[in-house]
Amino acid sequence: MLRAIKRRCQECEPEVLETVLEIALSLARRGSEGKSIGALFVIGDADAVLRRSKPLILDPLEGYPREKKDIRDANVQGTINELAKMDGAFIISGDGYVLSATRYIETIARYVDLPLGFGSRHMAAASISKETDAVAVVVSESDGIVRLFDDGALVAELIPWVGELKLVQPRIKGEIETIVDTTKNVTVIVRKGEA
Repeated sequence: MLRAIKRRCQECEPEVLETVLEIALSLARRGSEGKSIGALFVIGDADAVLRRSKPLILDPLEGYPREKKDIRDANVQGTINELAKMDGAFIISGDGYVLSATRYIETIARYVDLPLGFGSRHMAAASISKETDAVAVVVSESDGIVRLFDDGALVAELIPWVGELKLVQPRIKGEIETIVDTTKNVTVIVRKGEA
């Protein structure tokens, strides 16, 4: 599935981006108690991202040693599933440590061009990926689609099912390519040339 997009993040290990995308797809599929959950993950260039964000509440991950916050650890993934119910972004280092949660991303909308209908979570993702070397992954609360932003642009959409896609209108600008991964039950739509 991720062969098409794992080279996106120059600042992160491919395994880290893959793990974040799997967590995002899990959130998109399950939500919380039958309700959709939106989430924002910013991966790589952590120092620059932290400078362009601030905590919305007391950071629930602050004070824990770095080695206890590895994104690949099942306990950390369970914590993320619970914290995703709160507002704010997760900041993840390129080597896979969740440095902070519940962060407000300071955005500058004039540098990004999003399709109409996207909300503040998508704007924050596009903006932070434009202003830093990070990539951003959004779980859309409204449609359950996982979107990947790089350099201010939407570069991939991961639809957490395989099947009829007539109701899904890809929002990526330019020519697209559709990749169906039946083993992971996901449809990936990427900009042509990204695969």
